[in-house]
Amino acid sequence: QVQLVESGGGLVQAGGSLRLSCAASGFISGINVMGWYRQAPGKQRELVATIVSGSTINYAESVKGRFIISRDNAKNTVYLQMNNLKPEDTAVYYCNAKSSYSGVNYWGQGTQVTVSS
Repeated sequence: QVQLVESGGGLVQAGGSLRLSCAASGFISGINVMGWYRQAPGKQRELVATIVSGSTINYAESVKGRFIISRDNAKNTVYLQMNNLKPEDTAVYYCNAKSSYSGVNYWGQGTQVTVSS
């Protein structure tokens, strides 16, 4: 089992910044993909950014140039730096960890990000 604990959400004005953190613990040796997803009210959960094996990075088009995902392997933590936030970024943000080899997939409890206009 893998446990994911998120932190860093909150309320911010449009144009502001927030940094989310996700600390992983447990049996993480097989995890090679970590990332962030978000779900706004009435919408499906969508990918925000992923980092594969600590190097290959993917972003949703809507956040490219504004968000930065990074991973500290020594701390088993993945970060999401969110800059120039927009009201449409308002959502619950979920940390995800998975193995593309075994198919195991874990989710954090989610952290609320609210951007006011």
